[in-house]
Formats: sequence, C-alpha cells, structure tokens
Amino acid sequence: MALSELYTKYNRVWIPDAEHVWKSAEILKDYTSGSNYLEVQLEDGTELKYALDTANGQLPPLRNPDILVGENDLTALSYLHEPAVLHNLKVRFVESRIIYTYCGIILVAINPYKQLPLYGDAIIHAYSGQNMGDMDPHIFAVAEEAYKQMARKNKNQSIIVSGESGAGKTVSARYTMRYFATVSKSGSKAHVEDKVLASNPITEAIGNAKTTRNDNSSRFGKYTEISFDKSYQIIGANMRTYLLEKSRVVFQSENERNYHIFYQLCSSVDDPEFKNLRLLTADKFVYTSMGGRTDIDSVDDKADMMETRRTFSLLGRSRSPDFQIDVFRVLAGILHLGNIEIRASSDYHLGVFCELLDVSAEDVSRWLCQRRIVLVAETVVKPVPQKRAINARDALAKHIYAHLFDYIIHKINTVLQFPGKQHTFIGVLDIYGFETFEVNSFEQFCINYANEKLQQQFNLHVFKLEQEEYMKEDIPWTLIDFYDNQPVIDLIEAKMGILDLLDEECLFPQGTDQNWLQKLYNNYLDKNALFEKPRMSNQAFLIQHFADKVEYQCKGFLEKNRDILPEELVEIMRVSKFHLLSDFFQEEELGLTLNRGIKVRPARPSVKPANKQLRTTVGNKFRSSLYLLMETLNATTPHYVRCIKPNDEKLPFEYDSKRVVQQLRACGVLETIHISAQSYPSRWTYIEFYSRYSILMSQAELGLNDKKQTCKTVLQRLIQDSNQYKFGRTKIFFRAGQVAYLEKLRSDRLRGACITIQKHVRGWSQHRKFLQMRAAAIIIQQYVPGPYQAWLQTVTAENLKRAWAAVVIQRYVRGHLVRQVYQLVKVATVTIQSHTRGWLARKRFRQVETVCCCDIIITAEVSGFVCPSNHRAIETHYQTQRENFEREVQSLKFQIEHIQNENSQLQKLFQEENDVNDAIRQEVARLTTENMMNLSMGILYSLSCPLLEGLKPRGVVVNMIPGLIAHILFMCIRHADYINDEGKIKSLMRAIIDSIKKVVKTHQEDFDMLSFWLSNTYQMLNCLKQYSGEEDFMKYNTPRQNKNCLQNFDLSEYRQIISDVAIHIYHQFVTIMEKALMPLIVPGMLEHESLQGISSMKPTGFRKRSTSIYEDTEACTISSILQQLSHFHSTMMQHGMDIGLIKQAVKQQFFLVGAASLNGILLRKDMCSCRKGMQIRCNISYLEEWLKEKDLQSSSAIDTMEPLSQAAWLLQVNKSTDEDAQQIAKMCTELSPVQIVKILNSYTPIDDFEKRVSPSFVRKVQDRVGSGAGSAQLMLDTQYRYQVIFPFVPSPQALELIQVPSSLKLNFLTRI
Repeated sequence: MALSELYTKYNRVWIPDAEHVWKSAEILKDYTSGSNYLEVQLEDGTELKYALDTANGQLPPLRNPDILVGENDLTALSYLHEPAVLHNLKVRFVESRIIYTYCGIILVAINPYKQLPLYGDAIIHAYSGQNMGDMDPHIFAVAEEAYKQMARKNKNQSIIVSGESGAGKTVSARYTMRYFATVSKSGSKAHVEDKVLASNPITEAIGNAKTTRNDNSSRFGKYTEISFDKSYQIIGANMRTYLLEKSRVVFQSENERNYHIFYQLCSSVDDPEFKNLRLLTADKFVYTSMGGRTDIDSVDDKADMMETRRTFSLLGRSRSPDFQIDVFRVLAGILHLGNIEIRASSDYHLGVFCELLDVSAEDVSRWLCQRRIVLVAETVVKPVPQKRAINARDALAKHIYAHLFDYIIHKINTVLQFPGKQHTFIGVLDIYGFETFEVNSFEQFCINYANEKLQQQFNLHVFKLEQEEYMKEDIPWTLIDFYDNQPVIDLIEAKMGILDLLDEECLFPQGTDQNWLQKLYNNYLDKNALFEKPRMSNQAFLIQHFADKVEYQCKGFLEKNRDILPEELVEIMRVSKFHLLSDFFQEEELGLTLNRGIKVRPARPSVKPANKQLRTTVGNKFRSSLYLLMETLNATTPHYVRCIKPNDEKLPFEYDSKRVVQQLRACGVLETIHISAQSYPSRWTYIEFYSRYSILMSQAELGLNDKKQTCKTVLQRLIQDSNQYKFGRTKIFFRAGQVAYLEKLRSDRLRGACITIQKHVRGWSQHRKFLQMRAAAIIIQQYVPGPYQAWLQTVTAENLKRAWAAVVIQRYVRGHLVRQVYQLVKVATVTIQSHTRGWLARKRFRQVETVCCCDIIITAEVSGFVCPSNHRAIETHYQTQRENFEREVQSLKFQIEHIQNENSQLQKLFQEENDVNDAIRQEVARLTTENMMNLSMGILYSLSCPLLEGLKPRGVVVNMIPGLIAHILFMCIRHADYINDEGKIKSLMRAIIDSIKKVVKTHQEDFDMLSFWLSNTYQMLNCLKQYSGEEDFMKYNTPRQNKNCLQNFDLSEYRQIISDVAIHIYHQFVTIMEKALMPLIVPGMLEHESLQGISSMKPTGFRKRSTSIYEDTEACTISSILQQLSHFHSTMMQHGMDIGLIKQAVKQQFFLVGAASLNGILLRKDMCSCRKGMQIRCNISYLEEWLKEKDLQSSSAIDTMEPLSQAAWLLQVNKSTDEDAQQIAKMCTELSPVQIVKILNSYTPIDDFEKRVSPSFVRKVQDRVGSGAGSAQLMLDTQYRYQVIFPFVPSPQALELIQVPSSLKLNFLTRI
C-alpha cells in the first residue's frame, strides 16, 4: 500500500509549528493526488488548509496510532520521523515519568532534575543477567549488555556517554561504574571496586564546576578503562582525560564558579591544619568570585571537602599523609596568585604564594613584569604592559593547575594499577557533546571536532549492525544512504586543514588570529561548501557540522593553541625547593597524562610535525589523543548513551520541545532513525504477529498448524505489495507505515465486530420488549371481548369487589382441597410402607430360621445320630462336651500354677547368677563407656562419608521413622550422661556439631541432603529439650519417656549451638529453593497467559542486540512453578520435616514469588495493562489452590503475595474519577506510594478503546496516598528472609523401642 493512500479522513498528521516544533492535526478530507493543500483540524478545534509542497511532493508526516505511542524503543514506531520521536519521548517523560528510552542501539536518557528511586542495589540485581529489551530501558541494561558481551565473547567493550552540559553525562557514567562494581565484586581484600568508585568524587572536585547550564558540569573529557580478570571481576582501572578547560581557573562568566575543589578548600578556612595556607573565604579570592555567587543551593562545600579527603584516603594515599597537604598547598598558592596585583609596591599575596610554593618572590615579581629578548649579539630585558603581566600571571596559574590535575589523575591510576595482565576491559567515555553558544571559540571548536569523529564512528557501527541483522535473518542487503561527515572531518584535520593552518600561524612570532582567519578565507571560501564567511563579520567563520552550522570567533585561537608560559617563569618554578612543583616543570616529558592503554596501530598514520613547538600545541595534542581514543573505541564493541537536557531552567519533568529537538539532531538519534526508516524499521516475531493480528485471519487460516506459514499467507493477502515487507527466519520486517496500516485494519475489524454485536444485542432487546408488549396486549384483549362501551359497563366498583372476593374464596378452597388430598396420600403411603416392611422382616426371619435348622441337622448327622429330629440326644451331646471343656480348663490352671512355681525358682537362680557375675558386668560397662565415643564418631562418620551418600536419603527415608538419625545420636548422648563422664559428653557434642557442619558444607547445593539434615538437626534440638529434665518440657512426655531424661548434665548451651546450626542449614536450604524458583517466576507469573483467549501481548517490535545469545528453552508456565513447589514439598514431607517448619519454608518461597513478580511489573512497562492484571490474578488463584491442596492455608503464605495481588487489582480498576482515586488509596495499602505512582505512570493500553492514565489522575492519587513510611521504596527486597522459628514439638517415639534399619549399615551399634 502506497504511503499517500494513508492520508484519509480521521487519520492524523504532524504539521510544523514555531513554538512547539510540531503540532498534531486530524485530516478532515481524503487527500487526492495533485492537491495543493490538505484540510486538517488542530487539537484545539481550529480548521485550516495546510499548503503542500507540490514541487517536491512532500506530505506532512503521519502520526502513529495511539497504541504505538510510548514505546520503549523509538525504532518500533511505524512512522519513523522527527515529530514521532519527539512526541514519543514527551509522552514517556512527561506523562509516564520515564526517563530512559531506546533508539535502536542508543539509550536516550533525559535528565529529570529530580532524585528518582531507580538506582538501588535491588534494581541492579534485577537487571543483572537479563537480556537487553526484556526489561524497561535503563542505564543498568546498557551496562549489563556490555558486561555480558565481554564475558561471552572475551571482547573489550566501551560505553560512550555524551550530551551537552547539564544533560546528566557524569551521573550516567557514575551509575555504569557502580553497576560494574556491584555485579563483579571480587572476594579480595583490596576492595578494588570501592577504589574505582572513590575516584569519582576526586575527579569531580578537580574537574567539575558550576556553569549557567549545570551545577556540576564536567569541564574535561574522561575515558575510564575498568579492567577485569578471567573470572570477570574488577582488578583495576585506568583513566585518560581530554581537553581540561584551563581558562576556567582564571575566568568565570556571571553565575558560574571555578572548579569545586577551590570552594571546598575555602570552606575549611577555620580548620587548624590549614592555618599555614592562610586561606580566605571564597568571595575574597579573585579566581573564585568572578561569577558572583560563590555557593550552590543544596550543596555543602565543607561536607564535600570531607568526602574528597576521605576518598583520597580510600585510594591509599593515607600511607603518604603529605600528599593531600601538598595538593592543598598548590591549590592555595593558585588562589593567592590570582590576588596578586601588578603595582610598584610589594604585595601580601605575592609573599604568601612564594612561601607556599617555595620560590623566590623577587624573581617572580621581576619576571611577571618584565620580558627577556634574546638577540644575536645581546640579551635585552624590557618591561611589559600591565595587561600582559596579568596575562602572564594567569598563564602561570593555568599551567600549575593543569599540571596538578594531570598529577592527581596519574596518582589515581597508580593506585588502581594491578599486577599482571588484564584479561578484558570495559571503557566508560564521559565526553562533552556537540556545543554551540552565542560566542564559540577554540574550546567549542575542539569539542565539536571530537563529536564529528564520534559521530562518524557511530554511523559506521549502526550501519554495520543493520547489515548483520539482515544477514542473520537471510534478507537480501540493500545499500542505505546515510550522512557521511568525512568531508567536514577532512576540512578540520586533513593536510593543510584548519588545524594545520592554525599550527602554522602559531610558528610565526608575529602571527595573529586575523592572519590565520584570512588564510582560511583564501583556502576554503567558495571552494568548500562546508566552510562559509558570516555576512556581517570579518572576525569569524562558519562550519557546517553534522548537527548544525556553527559560527566561531577567531579571537583567542592562537593564544589558546600555543598555550605558552614565559620561559623565565618556567625556570623559577623548575628550581623550586617544593619538589611537587619543581617536578611539574622539568624539561623532560614525564608522561603524566599518558596512560597504560592498549597498543593500537592507526589505520592511517597522522602527520608528525618536525617542529617541536608544533608538537606541543594544544590542537596537535588533542588531535593525537583523539586518534588514540578512536582507535581504542574501534577495537571494542561500543554502546551508546545519549543524555538529553529537557529544559534550561532545570525544572523537574518539564519538556521543552525546541531544546530537545536541537539535542536529538546533534547527538545522532535522528540519524539512527533516518537509517532505520530507509530499510525495514518495524520488526516483529511471527508469534507476536500471530497473536496481534489473528483477528484478521479467516477460519481456514486459523486452522493451519504452521503459524509461520499462516502469518505469511495472511500478510500476502492483506498487503499486496511484497516490497513493503520481508520474511526473515524469526521475524517479519516491515517498511515504515505498514504496521500503522495493519493497526487500522485491525481497528476497523474490531469496530465492525462491535457494531455487529451491538446490532444483535439491540435487536434482541427490542424484540424482547415487543414480545412483552404483545403478551400484555393479548391479556388486555382477553378482558375486552365486546365493544368498548360494554366493557366499560362491567368495570364497576361492586363487580371489582366481587371478583376480588371470588379470587380469595377460590384460593382458600383450593388450598383446603389440596391439603385433604395430601393427607389421604400420606396416610396411604405410611400404611403401605408399614405392611411392606413387616412382610420383608418376616421373610428374612424365615430364611434365617431355615438356615439354623439345617445346621443343627447336619451337625447331628455328622455326630452319628440316626434320627435328625432327636433333639434330646443333641442336648445330651452338648452337655457332655461342656463337661469335657471344664475338665480341660481345670487341668490348664494346674499347669499354670506349676509353671509359676518353676519361674520363681528360676528367678532366684538368675539373681544368684547376677551376683556371681557382677564384676563381669562392671567390666562390660567400663569397656562400653570407653568405646562409646568411638562408636558415636563411627556413626557420624558413616553419616557424612560416601556410605550414607550412596544410601540417598530420598530412598532410605521410607524405612525410617522421622528423625531416626537424631534419635540415635541422642541415645549416644544419653549413655554418656548415664555414665556421668563430662569429658566424653563434651567431646561427643562437639563431634556431632562439627560433623553436621561438615556434611552441610560438603553438600551445600544438594537440596535432598539439606532437607534431610535440617529435619534431623531440628529433631535433635527437640530431643535435647524433651529429655532435658526441665519441667516445661517433661509435662509433654509419657512416664516411660520421662525415665529417659538426662540426669547429670545441662546441655542448654549446646541447644543454642545446635539451634544456630539449624538456622544456618535453613538459610542454605531456602537459598537452594530460591535459586531453582527465581528463573521461573517472571516467565510463569507474568509472561505466561493462563487465561486462554485473553491475550495481553502487545508486540513492541524492539530489536534486541544481534550479538546477544538467546537459548531456545521451553516456555515456563504457572504449572512449572507449581511443579517446583510440589517437588520441594514432597521432599520435605519424605524426610519427615515438621509441618511448622514446612509452612515457614513455603511462606518464604511465596514471598519470593510475590516480590519478584511485583518487581517485574515495576520494571517492565509492557506488563502494566488491564489484561495482564487479569492473568496475574488468575495465576495467584492457582497458587492459592495449591496451598489448599497441600493443606497449608494456615501458613500465611498467601498473605505475602498481597502486594502483588493489589498491583494486579490496580491494573484492572478504573482510573479516571475522584472516586477511583479514593478507592485506590483505600485498597492499595500494601503498596508504597512510589510503587502506586510507578504502576499508574507505566500503565499501557493494549487496544485503542483503552485509555491512558492522565497525569492529573496520577497527581490525585499521589495526593491521597501521601508520602508515608517507605514512600521512597520502589523495589521489594527479594533477599529478605523471615525469621525462622523452631517450635518445640515432642516426639511420641519411645527410645527403647526404636529399631535401626539394616539399610543404614550401622551393625556396630549395640543396644545397652
């Protein structure tokens, strides 16, 4: 379908607007080819005829369907263009309060200017191990993708964070480093991760400053290389810096500040240890008071100073305490240097400066005000003008600070060095974005030059990824036209380019900015389309960068590029007795700014100027470092973060479309959109397409078993032009606009179905009303047989009374008659039942009587009687038998008396035998006591050695009573107590505890073994209580059990130790269950759709990284979770675990399921829909049924899922009126205010008829729920553990009746 055919009535378009950049409008009349205008209506109701550009055939951009607005990935939009990107970001940022959005491989991060609960450790762990795109966009997702690719491919990675000042680059880079430090934490005592993070406060203190756009603006570029070992744990780091803004040391514009470290130092003016520095407050130093205000709202410089000093110590500098003092001496010296006045008399600050830096005051004073000129025959010293002397002072301050900055970076790198060789690294580049101001000078030129290089690298990488995706899906690759900025790069860096001409002009002593500018005009004006001359100025030039056209003022270019300090001042600093300062100015290059990076060979070697002065220019140094940076980035896999500043007033969640679109054009986001839009930007899997558009399929197509082929058949029928889509191996690729067309077809089908349903329902309703009216009319007609007048005569009061009386009489008469009939039927029924039951009873009696008679006759015949009817003979026979039995009883009684007498005699003999063998019995007892310890240790060893492992508790437990091992061990303890040997009982208890610990440690990943030993350890604890002899426990025993209580020793101390061991086993036991359950929770509880026919799937079209690996695993369902829970339950029951302990374990697992599911909802916008809420509540009901089936309702496990249940309810409830807001505040008591607001902001309609939650409604709910306790908590802590309790449960087993199964192979045990 051609794109122009979509310009039909009711469709919406974007038209340009001066204030809002783009405005939405609805088409009022179908567009016809050749028309000069388009009739549209704006959202405010204004109708207008929008003029079309007929020459180029340009139509206004179409607006995406509302169902696609708010997508996580901008490339998933059907129409890919600037207004679509701008609107999607606005909806997510303003309405949904979402600051992160993907744009293909870019993460767009909009600065909210507000602290958000998005960066806790719980969220770090939630993103750890997840594939990119499985969860909502986040800086942690990019960091995880980089970490995962490094681990999988053993390839170095880079994260490039860019954006203009105030966009949040520094914070984003800090969070990526924090993520790596958390997920890759090593077990070493060096705490390398903490040191890597500690470098941030120091670098921010010495390299960040307040500007008009940002309170914490980085005034230098930084590439931090985090090194990992083969286990992918951090072992060290290295930092490179680029283009420090040295001019800020000596000059700040209004409402700006110098570097933070100066204000932190001035805030410590009253500290005794800084007394020798002779500090003043910041408003009394020239270098810190130029911008006006010296403080920043909500910033405590003194507290920051303490943090800076703490991090200095954390980095290991505490071993050299003079280091910090030396740094502060140099900083104080720079402040005093700025206060030096060029005048005839002496200066106080000059003396302090020279004293602090240990240099000659006379020499400094002389060479600040004079200049030495070396001629052929002589050397001339001449004074310089005051302005030039001030420039020399400021140049000295800038050089000292630059050297100090490089020195501190070098020291940080030294501390973060590591022995050996790194395995891989991840680099984090925090660099300035494209800049354009009212006045742009040398710094902006270098910054924009660096961004041109980065943009070129970015374009090539995006192009490469597009090609890889096509090849992966077996789709023919077609060339894509994209912007190549190589010409502007050549204009800047090529031979005889702008930088070369600048360096050449710097060689001439009398070279000026104007001469250099004239050379540029001569070489490039009218010869290079990218270079222009401003119409109204001869002091500037224009360059057309990839982002925008920038005008540069030539004033100051040569001075900043030379960056020259008078040689006389250098010599003074070089001979200083302050070694830190003298080292700064040594002639040999110390290489402090060079870092131990990877060795790379440039693709094309740069031209190395022969002149030493050229090699030391700022421009040349910057170009060389940029070459090294680009080679490093090209040797790694890059990941991109583009930070956006939403407004210049730093207002939270305020969106200025003008400012945003400027940055989108400058940072490459729109270029990504442009590349994507030229190919097939929308990419859906076959399953997504089938689920979404099955409504457009016929019954025959739905009946096909091959869903992939079904999708192909349907698509070929719906879109005739095969060039508008391509079929890949796993995805369908659509050109721009085709998804919107399919959505239109789907909406039309749903609208038609709704109309059909409404038609039939209304018809049925009207037909029903008609039938009721027809029946009423018939009844009325029955009472109107004659004409109207005759009927009117019959309707009188008397006739109505008679009719009513007749009805009453009829009612009573009919009731009386019915009751009479009922009574007659009742009497008849009872009579029939009585006769029938009597007849049956008599019949049964006769049958029994007949059987008895037959038995008697048969018995008589067998006994020899001839006549069966001789009853007297039978009686005589029975009498004889009775007498014989009585005689036998008498005989047996006599025999019993005889046996009792013999037994008495035997007992006497046995007693005599016992007396004789008493010594033997005592010897046996002694030997038993000596060997009891060895036997007990043998038992424990047999339980912990491979012998018991071979038995497998799962198999042998069938033949064992619950806690048999615990009972056997306790009987050994009881015997040691019986013989009253304290040493033996202590040794035995220690051996038992140590052996249990050893078994658990050896099998800490074996769920069966942990369950087995948890059950027995718990039973052991109960035995020690039950037989302790304490009255609180003895009252539960039988008299026989109380005889087995301990008599000599109090083992309460060991009870506590064994309780601690049981707690340790329980926690390890729960950890194993959590590891098994965790991968099943989100797929089973959230992604799986238990309710058939109610699909909550909304295809996103998100293109996951082609480099990510996705294993084809079986889909997890709620049944998978239930099966796992059933496995846990059956194992615990099999091992005889107490039901109270089972309930606690089940409750812990249900909490994990609820917490992980809720966290998934909070971090996945695609899970926040009404239909998903229905699916979740259905899954919760399955879990509740499982509890009932296992008789575990009293465990309170289902109560732990109340937050999840309330979240599911919140997704389903109406969200529009004040009453709805009040109901939400009343019902969602288990959710924190932050969680409620997050769910409401993330709510995503699945269909067009659903409405988004308005920001005004969210504010209503927010006002009602308030900000009570826990309001800042977004994620639930899945690591939380309920306190385990071991209640006393006495065992009913009698110790003397316990039998040891032969399967345990404990034949060495002897019952005593």
